[in-house]
Amino acid sequence: MSLYVDISKRLGKFTLQVSFETKGGVTGLLGASGSGKSMTLKCIAGIEKPDMGKIILDGVPLFDSEQRINLTPQERKVGYLFQNYALFPNMNVRQNILCGLRGESSSEKDRKLSEILDMMQLRDHEKHKPHQLSGGQQQRTALARILVGNPRLLMLDEPFSSLDSHLRGQLQIQMRGFLEQFGKDALMVTHSRDEAYLLCGDIALIDQGKVIAHKDTKTLFSDPESRQAALLTGCKNIAIARKAGEYEVEVPEWGLRLATSQPIRDGLCAVGIRAHYFNPKSAQNSFPVKITDLMEEPFEYILQFRYESQDKSSPDIWWRTPKYRKGDRDPQTLGIAPVNVLPLYE
Repeated sequence: MSLYVDISKRLGKFTLQVSFETKGGVTGLLGASGSGKSMTLKCIAGIEKPDMGKIILDGVPLFDSEQRINLTPQERKVGYLFQNYALFPNMNVRQNILCGLRGESSSEKDRKLSEILDMMQLRDHEKHKPHQLSGGQQQRTALARILVGNPRLLMLDEPFSSLDSHLRGQLQIQMRGFLEQFGKDALMVTHSRDEAYLLCGDIALIDQGKVIAHKDTKTLFSDPESRQAALLTGCKNIAIARKAGEYEVEVPEWGLRLATSQPIRDGLCAVGIRAHYFNPKSAQNSFPVKITDLMEEPFEYILQFRYESQDKSSPDIWWRTPKYRKGDRDPQTLGIAPVNVLPLYE
């Protein structure tokens, strides 16, 4: 199964111009608020009409501006889980789910309803109305209404944004199980790197209406390639750099050179080092440092430091270390493995 999207749409001064193709499983659309993620889903679902381009699902055109094809949302058979779940407040769980079944016999509706109630663990809540449900139960009800109709594609728009943080982790694990059972392509819009990493096999990064990278999730985080991709995937430490050798970069504002594990191409503009990558026991890329600040989280310390050779006008560098490594709080030197020095290009 595959989804091909190549569309553009003008929205005032903002232009959405996205192009990507799914690779099977769950594809994440990751980007900041206002980057065009949700509008992309609305165009795929048929709620919004692109100005031009194509949307093709499993070889079937849903939209083609040249051929003047624009299927209705009902014809597209695409499941869309909205941020607020869009449950009917005057209907109970059973009635909400039955809205996803049309053109079925009564016996078939009962069979499918029974299956989905069990799968979504809603059997004890089928007579409850939305206001009587927890956030997680509302989400499962909305998802059940979509899945019972057997959509060809499932789209999730910020599925955890309205949930309390203490529920989020548990429901993310449940969602991963539901997506595996679904067994078809899914798109998930999120601005959370953690959600994208946990649930998505690959990620399309969207910035200012354009896809700037589309890679396997682990590859994207380990090698974002561009400065903007590094920022969107949460890299805390980015500094201007220039090529100093085939496997070496110079970082003027830090006053040092760093060895890399991958060859440096022409066009290098910066390097990135994620906050977890520093290691006081590493002899590679190891330089004297001075700790300038310490912030405590439940399970980690966030330390800020400066290299001895660092330019005074440059910002402090971020380092995160687990609390159980108590001896890490005041190191004399910090090192970085060459594989963790991320070369960044424009």
